[in-house]
Amino acid sequence: MSGSSTIVVGIDGSEASDLATVWAALTAAGRDFTLRIVTAVDTPAHLDDAQTAEFAAMARSRLVAAETLARTTVDGSSLRIETELREGKVIDVLLTASTSSAMVVLGAVGLGESDSGIIGSAAVGLSTHASSPVVVVRGRSIDGRPPVSGPVVVGVDGSAVNQSAIAIAFDEASHRGATLVAVHVWSDVSLAQISAVPFGWDDIAASEEAVLAESLAGWQEKYPDVEVRRVVAQDRPVRVLTGLSEQASLIVVGSRGRGGFSGMMLGSTSYALINTADCPVLVVRGG
Repeated sequence: MSGSSTIVVGIDGSEASDLATVWAALTAAGRDFTLRIVTAVDTPAHLDDAQTAEFAAMARSRLVAAETLARTTVDGSSLRIETELREGKVIDVLLTASTSSAMVVLGAVGLGESDSGIIGSAAVGLSTHASSPVVVVRGRSIDGRPPVSGPVVVGVDGSAVNQSAIAIAFDEASHRGATLVAVHVWSDVSLAQISAVPFGWDDIAASEEAVLAESLAGWQEKYPDVEVRRVVAQDRPVRVLTGLSEQASLIVVGSRGRGGFSGMMLGSTSYALINTADCPVLVVRGG
């Protein structure tokens, strides 16, 4: 996590951004961070002055509603909230915000849009290019709130850049008092494709367990309060992580990772998870 103590949430008035606001408010309150609620206004050029003013007024009303939701979510908390209306495209506004934030939070889809809508598109762009970690709040909810109980799951591929994701996963698990499930999937091809290959599977499995152990080395000592459960699986990363998301409170992955036979292709995996996971997904740029 960066040295910033501000969590930014991008909102557009949709149900998805409401869920993101709730998640961001709970997370900021739990860390005594400032919550900055940001909405972007990309005013169409053809509007006259009166229409432009109405456009801006609608954006300001979204900010008021989001701030009210955040304060209601953490009732009794001294949560510090800032609101900001920025002119420009949402992806550009949030990329700029990511340079001075601990994380950027947004919903999986946008107002009146399908999975390719404003926030949906921003989720993909931010996960790839943001300076800070990006949280896409999606999946199941209970009474309008994202899951707050359950383990934190982190995808581990053994690469150097993946260490950033592991560090944040331990930090998140520590703050939440949650178990950390560290997952290393060592085959990125289907079992049908490799079943006829005469490898020594026991030796390979032992080697991949060692990759996971080496990747976690030192972190358990730094976070002695975090219980760690290790999972080594011969399967597809997306299938394993999606299955675990059904009980998790958060999944942490890198925006890219080591490809190849023994690696988790976290570029494709993170992209799939922000569209399919049943809990919020935290994507970390490494390297």
